[in-house]
Amino acid sequence: MKSFEAGFTLIELVVVITILGILAAFAVPRFVALDSQARIATINGLAGSVKSAAALARGLSMATGNPAGPVNMEGNSVTLLNNYPDATATGIALAVNANTAAGGDFAFTAGNGTATAATWTKNGAPTPANCVVSYTAAAAGATPTITTVTTGC
Repeated sequence: MKSFEAGFTLIELVVVITILGILAAFAVPRFVALDSQARIATINGLAGSVKSAAALARGLSMATGNPAGPVNMEGNSVTLLNNYPDATATGIALAVNANTAAGGDFAFTAGNGTATAATWTKNGAPTPANCVVSYTAAAAGATPTITTVTTGC
């Protein structure tokens, strides 16, 4: 009787390991770039939410005949300045209602309501100070200014 030993030869193992190494060399850089793209998409999505929340608050103030505010948005009393949410924690932050709790997606820094911008910084970004959405309250007769910086995402 002949006995056969089953298994892989050393050459077969070396070839498989080499192929896996080549695939990993091409795949890893693509996956590394995806997390940056995801953070940029999150920042752009938040900027759209901020614009929508500001427009909705203005619409509510006009519909209720209360341009000085506050307006009620999802059970929150949102303070206004020139018919738009101001740049404080009781203004645009309540209107947007982003995940800013400890361990959340963003860190929120309130402005002073008039000249200083409110900002949302993306938690987990390589350079958080350069991965932000900023909201500057509206001046009289103007709209709020919403800007994004994604160079540190």
